[in-house]
Order: sequence, then structure tokens, then C-alpha cells
Amino acid sequence: MQLPPDDPVLSPRTGYTRAHWEAAADALLAAVEPYATEDRALYHLPGNHTSWSGPLSDGLEGYARTLMLAAFRRDEKALERYADGLAAGVSGVWPRIEDRSQPLVEAASIALALRLTREQLWDRLDDAVRQRAADWLGDALTAEAWPCNWELFPVTVGGFLREIGYKEALCRAAIDRGLERIERWYVGDGWYTDGDGRKFDYYNGWAMHLYPVLHAWLADDRDLLRLYGSRLSEHLAVYRRLFAGDGAPMHQGRSLTYRFATTAPLWLGALTGHTPLAPGETRHLASGALKYFLDRGAVDDRGLLTLGWHGPDESVLQGYSGPASPYWASKGFLGLLLPPDHEVWTAPEEPVPAERADAVTPVAAPNWLLQSTRSDGLVRLHNHGSEDVRYDPYYTRLGYSTATAPSPSYDNTVTVGDDPGRTGIEPLGVGEGWAASRHAVGEDVRVISLVVAESAVEVRAHLVAGAAPGTPVRVTGWPPAKGVCAELLPAHGLSEAPEEALTGTAGEGPTLFVALARLTGDTDPRPLSDLVTVEVAGAYDLSVRWASGTTRRFRFRMSDGHAAAPAWSVTPRRG
Repeated sequence: MQLPPDDPVLSPRTGYTRAHWEAAADALLAAVEPYATEDRALYHLPGNHTSWSGPLSDGLEGYARTLMLAAFRRDEKALERYADGLAAGVSGVWPRIEDRSQPLVEAASIALALRLTREQLWDRLDDAVRQRAADWLGDALTAEAWPCNWELFPVTVGGFLREIGYKEALCRAAIDRGLERIERWYVGDGWYTDGDGRKFDYYNGWAMHLYPVLHAWLADDRDLLRLYGSRLSEHLAVYRRLFAGDGAPMHQGRSLTYRFATTAPLWLGALTGHTPLAPGETRHLASGALKYFLDRGAVDDRGLLTLGWHGPDESVLQGYSGPASPYWASKGFLGLLLPPDHEVWTAPEEPVPAERADAVTPVAAPNWLLQSTRSDGLVRLHNHGSEDVRYDPYYTRLGYSTATAPSPSYDNTVTVGDDPGRTGIEPLGVGEGWAASRHAVGEDVRVISLVVAESAVEVRAHLVAGAAPGTPVRVTGWPPAKGVCAELLPAHGLSEAPEEALTGTAGEGPTLFVALARLTGDTDPRPLSDLVTVEVAGAYDLSVRWASGTTRRFRFRMSDGHAAAPAWSVTPRRG
């Protein structure tokens, strides 16, 4: 991919300007063009991984997701090609939109693109083509969605169809239904779960916020925009902290192959005026993420986005991932809707949070603790409240970072006996420098987990209750990764073991295990033993004394001693 020369004055940290984003968009659009069918209705991108929806649906996905990129780019010539493809697609080529079908997803991308480029594309189509296209999209208004972010796809289609006067009552019903359904998943502070349960991930940004805010903005509905815009702004106040100094997004959750789609909510805040970020910080975060992936092989020698993270990587894929799936990364080009003279494009880049200072930030809604260090720009996410067992290990591990990926060998876990992993996570709270949760192992065993963090250092404590005496307990830390050092040391009840793990055994009653951990990019860090001291008193009281002079105390306690499986918890103590 050929990009313009870096601009060290306007963008002293990434070098990227609007011209870089335009060049990247143009290159991605040019690279997919040879894979369009003769009628341009389908884009059959190469690859061995076919989604569970099949090749025809994959071809529609290729059309829809790259059309969205052309719409953000406002590329007239490209839009002419997509107009031809639309005419052919709705004339019998595209599969119908049915209940819980992949075409429902792609219909939302097509409708959004048509709404954004109405004058350049839709208004230039023949009346007969417009009618067939509206009828094809219209099936999305009544199609049953999966109970998650999919509920917003009929909303997005309904917003466009209502604008052009198509079955307005049905459009209003689809819009109201979808927006009402996502309300039950809003948990406050700018955070949604992706459906029932505690699935917290990037779908907050590239779906749960993106579609409602864009819908309200495009409809010029001030009340809706005030509601959804304020939620977006709250979300961005924390979201900005999920990016490393080198631009890497947090490696957590599903659909990671969308890569720099993580930047969509950043641009969205600037586009609609609902953001706490300064213009130079917005562009730095977004350009940093784009540069991070382009510099690390996200695009192959044909100019195509691969199925993976850096380069091809099947470990980040799901059953719905097809050759064109990565092109939801098109959402990351939302910023091109901002005019060239907008302050996001003209303001000098500003430092991002991971570069400013060491910080340990509690995030109450998902029950996360974010830990960043200025010296290496790394960000770590301590997970004590997010879970989606369908996609383990990208939800159920104790920790994620911007420099590591979950390993098959159960990094960042506590294992009791033959327990294969952590499920049924119950958050127990977060606070200044700490987060806690518990989970069950079988019917009788409970594990109460606590992390206490300062700078790059972590104290990880696990109380195992209900296990038979002698049951083995295994604790693991950060996985090895290029350019970083991962450390794990025993502090109480554990001893070192092969394969970068610590081991211990359950005692006669509830047993506390404590480890020190660190993930750092610093080349010569101080020894962990110089930075923190851990004391355990009375079996269930934990004291953590940092070299900075701060001391934090916690008590593991049983809240109901008469229950068959007592509900243990952990709380901070004063003094």
C-alpha cells in the first residue's frame, strides 16, 4: 500500500494525516475490484475460510462492506460501480433477507451507505431499480434478529427506507422495536452488553453506539441524539484508554478481525459533537490504530485485508467469519465524513492516555480494571465481569493486553483440579486500584479472585473454597509475547512450576493463594520484590504495601455461613 510521506509537524506521533486515510481507502477499494463478479453484485474474495452462511452470502458481504467504505470515501467512480452491482443484486442475485440470516447484517451496511450517499447513488438509479432495492431491503423490517447487536440492523434499514418514503409505518415500527430492545442491555456509564448476560466487548463501539447515534444524527432527531450522544461521550471517556501508545487496540472479545473498526466510535464522537476527547487526541488514537495494523501485515501482497489480527490468524475467527468479513474495518473510515478543514484533521496530534502517565482505572459497568504505563505504552485489562463462553478464551481470562493474545495453554487463569477454565463470572466490584469477582467450579467449589495493581505490577489473589483437601490449584500469568517481559512469582500458598505456572494445593478449609505478576515492555525493570510487599493475616486478610508508600487491605469473607455453597466475597478494608 502506497501512502503519502509522513507529516511530522501536524502528526508528530503517527505521521498520518487525512491524506493517509484517503490513500488507504483508495487502495483497499482498488484491491477488491478485481474480485467482483461481472455484474458487480458480488465480491468473491479469495480465502479458504467460508462462513457458515455459504459462498453466496460471503459474496454479498464483500459487496456490502466495501460499499460502506466507498460511501465514507465519497468516491464517485466507485459508487458508480456499486450502483451497477445494486441493480443486479436486487434483480435476483442476492439471497433474500430472512430471519436471523447474514443478509440482514449486510442490508444494514447497504442501507447506511445509501443513506449517506443518496444524491450520488440512490437518486441516480432508475425508478424500477429503486423499487426493487427498497423491496429487497424491506424484508429487513420484519426479519427476526438475533437478540444482540443484530437488533440494530432493522433500525438502520428502517431509517433509510423511511427517509425515502417506503412503508413508513413499518419503518417506524422496526426502528422503535430495535431501539426499545437495546435498552434492556444498557447498564449505564456508556456501556451496553451485547445481548443478555455480561458480554462486554468492541461491539459497544462498532455496533451498539454506532448505529443509534448515526441514525439519530442522520434523522436530525435532537432528542434521540441527545440520549445516544451522551451515552457515546461517557463511553469514550473510558474507551480512549483501551489503546496502547503504539496504537494497538485491546486484544479482547470476538470479531477482532475487524481490526481498525475499533476507531469508529472515536470518529463518531467528533462527527456528532458528542466526545470528551480533544481533536488531536481523536486523530492520534484513530491514526495510531490504522498505522498499527498497516505496519504489521494486515494487508497482504494483493492489497487485501486478511482474516486475522496482524496477518492471517485463524485463532481470532468465528464460524460467521468469511473472506470478506474483515471489511467491517470500513467502519474505521467514518472520519472521512468530516470535511478536510474540520479541527480533527487540522489540529496537531496530542498524547493519548497510555502515553501521559501511569494509570489504574476502574470501569464499573463491565467490572474491569485498566492498567497502563507511560514508559512502555502498554495497557492491560483485568477482567472481573465480562464473559461469553461461546468465544472463550477471548472473554473468560483474567487478563488481556494490547501486547499479548490469549494462548491455548490457559494463560491468565486459576485452575482448580481438572476445571478447564473460568465460567459463570460474578462481579464483586471495582475500586481504586482493585477489581474482584468469583466463579464456580462444579457445584461445590467457589473461587474468589482479586487483583490489586499499581504502575506495571499486579498482586493476584484467589481464595478457593469448597475444594477437597489436597486438590491441586494452578495459577498462570501473562503469555509470552515479542517485545515484552512476562513475570509471575509466588507470594503466598504457591510455588513455582514448569511451563510458566505456579501451583499449590487446597487445605482443610478455604485456602488463599497469592501471586505477583507483571507485563512490561521496559528492558531493565526493578525486581518485583522491591516494588510490593504482601502479607496474609488470619487466613483471609490481605495487605498489599507498595513501594510508593500506599497500603491497601482486603478481607475475604463468607456472607452466608449456613448456605450449602457459602457465598464468599472480598471487600476493601480501611486503615
